[in-house]
Amino acid sequence: MAAPAQPKKIVAPTVSQINAEFVTQLACKYWAPHIKKKSPFDIKVIEEIYEKEIVKSRFAIRKIMLLEFSQITPKIFKKKPDHFPFFFKHILKAALAETDGEFSLHEQTVLLLFLDHCFNSLEVDLIRSQVQQLISLPMWMGLQAARLELELKKTPKLRKFWNLIKKNDEKMDPEAREQAYQERRFLSQLIQKFISVLKSVPLSEPVTMDKVHYCERFIELMIDLEALLPTRRWFNTILDDSHLLVHCYLSNLVRREEDGHLFSQLLDMLKFYTGFEINDQTGNALTENEMTTIHYDRITSLQRAAFAHFTELYDFALSNVAEVDTRESLVKFFGPLSSNTLHQVASYLCLLPTLPKNEDTTFDKEFLLELLVSRHERRISQIQQLNQMPLYPTEKIIWDENIVPTEYYSGEGCLALPKLNLQFLTLHDYLLRNFNLFRLESTYEIRQDIEDSVSRMKPWQSEYGGVVFGGWARMAQPIVAFTVVEVAKPNIGENWPTRVRADVTINLNVRDHIKDEWEGLRKHDVCFLITVRPTKPYGTKFDRRRPFIEQVGLVYVRGCEIQGMLDDKGRVIEDGPEPRPNLRGESRTFRVFLDPNQYQQDMTNTIQNGAEDVYETFNIIMRRKPKENNFKAVLETIRNLMNTDCVVPDWLHDIILGYGDPSSAHYSKMPNQIATLDFNDTFLSIEHLKASFPGHNVKVTVEDPALQIPPFRITFPVRSGKGKKRKDADVEDEDTEEAKTLIVEPHVIPNRGPYPYNQPKRNTIQFTHTQIEAIRAGMQPGLTMVVGPPGTGKTDVAVQIISNIYHNFPEQRTLIVTHSNQALNQLFEKIMALDIDERHLLRLGHGEEELETEKDFSRYGRVNYVLARRIELLEEVKRLQKSLGVPGDASYTCETAGYFFLYQVMSRWEEYISKVKNKGSALPDVTEVSTFFPFHEYFANAPQPIFKGRSYEEDMEIAEGCFRHIKKIFTQLEEFRASELLRSGLDRSKYLLVKEAKIIAMTCTHAALKRHDLVKLGFKYDNILMEEAAQILEIETFIPLLLQNPQDGFSRLKRWIMIGDHHQLPPVIKNMAFQKYSNMEQSLFTRFVRVGVPTVDLDAQGRARASLCNLYNWRYKNLGNLPHVQLLPEFSTANAGLLYDFQLINVEDFQGVGESEPNPYFYQNLGEAEYVVALFMYMCLLGYPADRISILTTYNGQKHLIRDIINRRCGNNPLIGRPNKVTTVDRFQGQQNDYILLSLVRTRAVGHLRDVRRLVVAMSRARLGLYIFARVSLFQNCFELTPAFSQLTARPLHLHIIPTEPFPTTRKNGERPSHEVQIIKNMPQMANFVYNMYMHLIQTTHHYHQTLLQLPPAMVEEGEEVQNQETEFETEEAMTVQADIIPSPTDTSCSQETPAFQTDTTSNQTETTPSETGASSNPKAVSALSETPTTVAGAVPAPAEANMPQDATSASAETK
Repeated sequence: MAAPAQPKKIVAPTVSQINAEFVTQLACKYWAPHIKKKSPFDIKVIEEIYEKEIVKSRFAIRKIMLLEFSQITPKIFKKKPDHFPFFFKHILKAALAETDGEFSLHEQTVLLLFLDHCFNSLEVDLIRSQVQQLISLPMWMGLQAARLELELKKTPKLRKFWNLIKKNDEKMDPEAREQAYQERRFLSQLIQKFISVLKSVPLSEPVTMDKVHYCERFIELMIDLEALLPTRRWFNTILDDSHLLVHCYLSNLVRREEDGHLFSQLLDMLKFYTGFEINDQTGNALTENEMTTIHYDRITSLQRAAFAHFTELYDFALSNVAEVDTRESLVKFFGPLSSNTLHQVASYLCLLPTLPKNEDTTFDKEFLLELLVSRHERRISQIQQLNQMPLYPTEKIIWDENIVPTEYYSGEGCLALPKLNLQFLTLHDYLLRNFNLFRLESTYEIRQDIEDSVSRMKPWQSEYGGVVFGGWARMAQPIVAFTVVEVAKPNIGENWPTRVRADVTINLNVRDHIKDEWEGLRKHDVCFLITVRPTKPYGTKFDRRRPFIEQVGLVYVRGCEIQGMLDDKGRVIEDGPEPRPNLRGESRTFRVFLDPNQYQQDMTNTIQNGAEDVYETFNIIMRRKPKENNFKAVLETIRNLMNTDCVVPDWLHDIILGYGDPSSAHYSKMPNQIATLDFNDTFLSIEHLKASFPGHNVKVTVEDPALQIPPFRITFPVRSGKGKKRKDADVEDEDTEEAKTLIVEPHVIPNRGPYPYNQPKRNTIQFTHTQIEAIRAGMQPGLTMVVGPPGTGKTDVAVQIISNIYHNFPEQRTLIVTHSNQALNQLFEKIMALDIDERHLLRLGHGEEELETEKDFSRYGRVNYVLARRIELLEEVKRLQKSLGVPGDASYTCETAGYFFLYQVMSRWEEYISKVKNKGSALPDVTEVSTFFPFHEYFANAPQPIFKGRSYEEDMEIAEGCFRHIKKIFTQLEEFRASELLRSGLDRSKYLLVKEAKIIAMTCTHAALKRHDLVKLGFKYDNILMEEAAQILEIETFIPLLLQNPQDGFSRLKRWIMIGDHHQLPPVIKNMAFQKYSNMEQSLFTRFVRVGVPTVDLDAQGRARASLCNLYNWRYKNLGNLPHVQLLPEFSTANAGLLYDFQLINVEDFQGVGESEPNPYFYQNLGEAEYVVALFMYMCLLGYPADRISILTTYNGQKHLIRDIINRRCGNNPLIGRPNKVTTVDRFQGQQNDYILLSLVRTRAVGHLRDVRRLVVAMSRARLGLYIFARVSLFQNCFELTPAFSQLTARPLHLHIIPTEPFPTTRKNGERPSHEVQIIKNMPQMANFVYNMYMHLIQTTHHYHQTLLQLPPAMVEEGEEVQNQETEFETEEAMTVQADIIPSPTDTSCSQETPAFQTDTTSNQTETTPSETGASSNPKAVSALSETPTTVAGAVPAPAEANMPQDATSASAETK
């Protein structure tokens, strides 16, 4: 089980390498678009490139990339698309050519890959037109005659089409007909060619790997053809008729263990898809009953043939189906028959051509027997297979390179992995592929954790043959004792136990904080039980470059789930509010749940094969970080979904699977489109409304301009989906005046009461016309997709949609789903600023504590709010009762309050109305409204006078507003009545979730984890809004659609709004193979964009200066700037002390070192880190607030190094403080700050910044200033980054500063400064300059205060004296610490010593805002700062484990 040698990384070519290549030189001569004088094109050039560059390099990926960069394919096919059919026909011809002829088998393998890509790119019109000719009904020409007749008989309507095809063929000229016949038979002939190659593979003699790779690529092509409905519909019958699977399973390649391992895995995948539970013609998923019927039909047809024609099979023919449909019984009945008889049986079933009389069959008996048996044996259903699958990975899967490849996947080989393409067969197929990939991606992360933890424990062989651990790990502990304590009986119909529990005892002789982490393991946390039997003697060094399993002697890995820790009496300590008991000693026992399916498989293997009992061998238990450890719950959710009847709305079903009209779910095509919508506070004025609908004729229902004020109701022209068929008629209809007319009706929000807080909160954002279109689409039923580039107000649009749905459809419930807690909190903070009653808001999950508000929107926070609000409202009822002079205790409960309202309040109101309402023709008296008003005393605490006395209508509206205020009190109390009846907090929280809350928010992870609980509660919702949709995994986007049970077989979902940006970072997939080969990084949002679902593209950004926006707006169609970006002073003013608003600063090696890698993928660059911190300190000394500066980097290692340097240099210095954030670009997506300092770290290879999406995120975080530290020669050489780096390198590459210009400045951006500009050449110079600047500032300040103290007392005002004394104290304290914190330029200790290793807590402290840590540029922060403990560089480092903890914090000293 030793892991193979790690494949080499493929390094992408740089710009200079590209320019030096032969292909690029030819491109510049013949076809490059930027070359004006081109030579006439010569066809020999193509042959030369193919022979010299491609074939000679054996189709190396590097050469193919160069060909792509040279833009030769657009030259050929975009300008002359008619060339492609000719090219494609030659590809088909070459794929079928004899391998000893013009094309080698390796070339034909590459052609198979090309064909595979073509079949997976059916959304491209050019490709689809050619591919369709290969996979349409006429391809059935390749079937044998009897089989063709049988298939046409099964589906009568196909016979009509077949006859029509034959008629059309007769009309074709012979040459065209021959060409058509070749295309139709292409796949049949390709299969035959493959079978001949497969048969040429010997059993034991050496075999060329070209043959093996050809076979693997061919099976991959077959899988992809079977996994797409448009290709499968006709091809599946051809594949079945060729008996390809039988040939493969009997081949020598399957029996070759090493060479055939991947081929066998691919074959299993192909077998799965050939028997997939779908009707090939209709595309409908088949139920278990329908699959059973198909199986029974096959067996009974075989029995009928046996009964009629083969007397030796009478016993088989007369047996019941269940008795004869297993492999053993079929072999028993058919094994004794001769080859000729078996052939005749197969021909009766139309599986083989009829055997001529007196002739022997040419097929082997083994083949004929396998053909009949494999076709008729009973298959376990796919859902049964899934239910019997263990959810935890074992050692066999974890280290199988074909299933879980290393991070170095080059893209050259094929893998036994499912792919997430544009289309899926059924929802079951969709869920299954996602299930498998999610499981394997989790397995990859588990493998990394196991390798890290176990290698830290240093397992060695002891002198007596046992195991001794020479190290220790924070996340793993040696097992002292392991006992299985319960194996529960299986459920009826199942063969695995319902529950298996075990006790694991460990000895926690570790530091207190690590002990707390182990004791803090909660119910459902996942751990792994590991068996190691090392063979290396004590003291052997662990080498990360060598295979892991051999070195540590790993034998078994099994997963388990924590139930709880046991107390002294052996009882599980339950999670709850009660304090945990204090346990004595260091021995702790955990009760865990084992996987019942895995346990059953292991026990079966032990009993049947005499294998050892795995569960008696475990000697290590490993835990994982809680945030990374939810994979099992998500897998269970997906499996539960597959076991239930998945009901997605009809209008979404086909789009999710990738079929049909991609715009069918757009609101304009929905049958239930709503004509009139209340836009509430969306528009700020009637002019704003008119500007928001360019090209429309706006008709306002009132003429008086004074009345044309928001809010507005808008009636849109609604066209029904059904109409004229002619396209021209549709166009005419669209252009009519009526279709462009909007009827706008201003309306007045009814008065809500006399108190100031009764006034509704209003939106203040002037939305653009594209934002208004997004809001309109979100309010209508259907699917709305909003693409929001950086700074275009995605969150504001989302919040306005939520608010408008809330007011238009008060009975509906909206679910908000985001990728991160932070995005959810940003959304919630903006929702609270709008006119939404907070009792209708609910936040689920563990992120609510991060909300920057005093209010608690979690479940229990809402319960407490309801209880507190109930008491407040009952107090109001008591006050009302007293004001009305009603005796009794009406405010005792919600119920008594209800009666009080009904009998006392309503009666008085109705009497009042009868007195003051307009009677007949008499003019109403204004004074009566106030005179008869019954609630004067109650509203005595409102701003007086309540009634203005100007007009009857105005006063009457005020009176009704007062009554609405009173009525709302009793309405809320009626809603809160349930909290009186439900006694427990849990029941109350469930009631709020299911009944009370109208806007429920959660992360996609929480939705995946808690789906079962939510469905069980009866959770219901009508609308879903997803923020950051392009960052959410495909399956985690899909699960929130199914958090409720269907109503009468239908989903009640009405709207699905997805807001995201597929040009920014995709979902995080750590393994390159899953990312690229399986396309797992493609979010559902991105797939919908690729399929062609209509999107609303926001096109105006208001975040950054226009000059900063130019660094990334080239990635978008037409991203412009909002007017305020040019007009507001903060955008037009220059950055004080800095000549440029953005600059790329070149950083050379520091002390001979550039990037370093103390741990794998843990990149650091000390020179850049010191330079970044020096610039930060310089800005703070000029007066920039520290919280307006964030430091970003592209690698975790650099993040920790910068935090260490900040702790050492300035973290506790009151004159400087800490930046707002020090984090990675990936973690900072969705956030922004005024000034960004960015370190790109790498000096040898560009690394993952080559992904343009990461570059877009990095460039778009800054509002006013962006300063990038990098090795310029490396990054400007990167082809993908050229559009941004060409702008960056146009400015000087040395930092230009203006030290005498204070913050803030009056200089305009782009103006030459009046102060002297200083050019900083390198990092040491900057560090030296900042040190001198700091010392000068301290001395000047100190001297100033000394002078003040010497003045006569009369000359100093009292307040100033106090302030001076405080400031003097601070300055003195600053001076005492400055020597530690700001080392002199000669002190290189920080550069040469190890910066302190940050534990999780330190990291968290460093990433908090200055307002939390007390750090800012304000000197008064010293008292808080002086008490903040920090670790400084040069301190005694912690033990090895702390130096390299699980979160990859590390020593920068190793950068030396």
